[in-house]
Amino acid sequence: QVQLVESGGGLVQPGGSLRLSCTASESISSLYSVAWYRQVPGQQRELVASIRNSGATNYADSVKDRFTISGDHAKNTVYLQMNSLKIEDTAVYYCYGISWVGSNEFWGQGTQVTVSL
Repeated sequence: QVQLVESGGGLVQPGGSLRLSCTASESISSLYSVAWYRQVPGQQRELVASIRNSGATNYADSVKDRFTISGDHAKNTVYLQMNSLKIEDTAVYYCYGISWVGSNEFWGQGTQVTVSL
């Protein structure tokens, strides 16, 4: 069972930046893919960005050119660098991982990001 712990959320003004971290309880190499999702109350959870073990990345259109996902295998951590934040980026951000073996899915507990004046 892989545990994922997010950190780095907070309150920021529009145009500001935050970096979210997702730290795994074991090597992220054991995960085929790690992704960031976000959810606003009353709405479905949506994919923000993902990174495969190969390094390939994918982004939602709404965050392309503003957010960057990256991994540090030495620290068992996946980051989400968020720049030029908009009010509509406000949400709870969740880390998600899927394992190579058995395609087991893991979720973090979420971290709140609030973009407000």
